[in-house]
Amino acid sequence: MAGDSSFDIVSQFDEQELLNAIDQTRRDVQNRFDLKDTKTDIVQAKDTITITTDSEISLKSVRDILESKAIRRKLSLKIFKPGKEESAAGGRVRQVIELQQGITQEQAKEISKLIRDAHPKIRTQIQGDAVRVTAKSRDELQAVISLLRQTDYPIPLDFINYR
Repeated sequence: MAGDSSFDIVSQFDEQELLNAIDQTRRDVQNRFDLKDTKTDIVQAKDTITITTDSEISLKSVRDILESKAIRRKLSLKIFKPGKEESAAGGRVRQVIELQQGITQEQAKEISKLIRDAHPKIRTQIQGDAVRVTAKSRDELQAVISLLRQTDYPIPLDFINYR
């Protein structure tokens, strides 16, 4: 057992980088001529970002700015799950964007099945919102990482605790 190598598959993002991206978006909105008088408000809660602005066009522009700032800060766009555009008080428009973090049990089972089908000798173990992958050699683990990077998931996957 001492000769085995392992790593964990998780879905998480750097919250400080997200906070910085939101802060940069606020500054850009204040400085851009087309968005200056829209009274745009961007509020971050624990698991959501709420954007309130004057029109759907300015809402789309603010979302584009937020997404470009997130990409520059190496955040995956898969963490954003935009909700419906809804009307707010005063003829304004509001959109709540959920932040996705963590792997659900169904997604963990799907990842485990994919790994076991492609590499039968590799062991997987679901541990809460992470999946531990264990193998005899590091080359097998590298093959699993490349397999998962080629597969398109609705959540961003990170590989941590590589030992």
